[in-house]
Amino acid sequence: MRGSGQRWWRFLLLVSVAICAACGLVYELALISLATSTGGGGIVETSLIVAGYVAALGVGAVLVRPLLRWPAESFLAVEAVLGIVGGFSAMALYAVFAVIGQSVVALVLATAVLGMLVGAELPLLLTLVQQGQLVDARGAGRVVATLNAADYVGALLGGLAWPFLLLPLFGLIRGTAAAGLLNLVAALFLACVVLRSRLSRRRMWVASSGLVAGIALIVTLLFLSPSWVVTARQQLYADPVVYAHQSQYQDIVVTQRGKDRRLYLNGGLQYSTRDEYRYTESLVYPALRNKGERVLVIGGGDGLAAKELSAMEAQIVQVELDPEVIEVANTVLREDNGGALEGDNVQLIVDDAFTWLRKGGDGTRFDAVIIDLPDPDNETMARLYSEEFYTLARSVLSPQGRMTVQASSAYSTPDVFWRVRATLESAGCGEVVPYHVMVPTFGDWGFHLCAPEGESLSLPPDTPPLRFVSEETLAAARVFGADNQPQDMEPSTLDRPFIVDDMRRGYR
Repeated sequence: MRGSGQRWWRFLLLVSVAICAACGLVYELALISLATSTGGGGIVETSLIVAGYVAALGVGAVLVRPLLRWPAESFLAVEAVLGIVGGFSAMALYAVFAVIGQSVVALVLATAVLGMLVGAELPLLLTLVQQGQLVDARGAGRVVATLNAADYVGALLGGLAWPFLLLPLFGLIRGTAAAGLLNLVAALFLACVVLRSRLSRRRMWVASSGLVAGIALIVTLLFLSPSWVVTARQQLYADPVVYAHQSQYQDIVVTQRGKDRRLYLNGGLQYSTRDEYRYTESLVYPALRNKGERVLVIGGGDGLAAKELSAMEAQIVQVELDPEVIEVANTVLREDNGGALEGDNVQLIVDDAFTWLRKGGDGTRFDAVIIDLPDPDNETMARLYSEEFYTLARSVLSPQGRMTVQASSAYSTPDVFWRVRATLESAGCGEVVPYHVMVPTFGDWGFHLCAPEGESLSLPPDTPPLRFVSEETLAAARVFGADNQPQDMEPSTLDRPFIVDDMRRGYR
């Protein structure tokens, strides 16, 4: 009976260890997700979180040594603090971002605290085993190995639960809070079932009360976080937020003041209805030769490019990664794009553009390719500004086809702008024509035309009346001031994504 009881205790212990390990990894993944959604976090932020977390695990294992005399009490205390801190971490960092902006210091501090708490778990559990409190001495070695296995399996479960369950169902902040709640419940179960015979009545009451109080705090966060998030999010935007949603890929926000509606992705402005036509007309029409052409749009999930193309009776294939953006375009932003993405002339493909092109697209050639993507402020976006990507995009163009690319601000971020030109040239464009126009919301904004050798900017002969672009506008768009002349630069590639460093150097 004694052996059976020990096996049952050991099983419950391993389950609790796996749950706690899963929650620990969820906290780390939540930090990475938060860094991405609030600041476009790339390799630098991810490396700081991952390396800092691993280092903090070691620090936590060292710092917990004075507490090894009371392993059961200390383990429960660590779990109580970890559940509360981890559960509130995303909310706290989001509030910091809303008040002062992206803070690497806050991110590193949160990583260190969570890592040290998680690092303290295993030494305390191993001490329980080595003291023979849960198994006899002969089985201690086997259980030590099993504890490690349970820890790793739990981490795997946490790694799968975050992207496939918690984030899609609850969102970033409530998903992290849900992990904190599970962490505390698992610790409370461990205290009441597995460790109750190892604790005095007083210590049991203290531990249980602390864990229950933590659970109450997390439950409060789960219920109140939507209103808190709305309040914090509004601090980020000058205009009232009318729609907000955290998709699998990004934070989608729409604001509106009067007739001015704006779309933000991960905090970055994508367009304003005040002047988006200047941007969209400048991007779309130089890529076209005639009405009725077959056009590939990469990105452009807001539907504005499709709206202009539909006016030219184009047959559109549009590749967009995030289905949530398409949903927003067809509902919240429908007045702006006229429902263009639901037209019979549009074939929507939800896929990663790089992967789709690498597979050969749809096996046909296009008369034009329009690349309308957010700025390359992280390595994920830099893939879509690389020589390899532009080469793939050119491979689906007809011999006389044209391709236009948005290239950030020609004035504020000249390194990015001229880097795109160098990359297009390296990708084999016969003629790369840089041009820029004034979009008041964005400033001096730049584009590049990739065309057969010897061609220049022009409008198709049957262009409908436009609000901004004309032949005269395009002629002026070719002219750059003495303070912004072409730069000789290396192309940005998958191996050397120079364009991310260009963005991180900031604005001129």
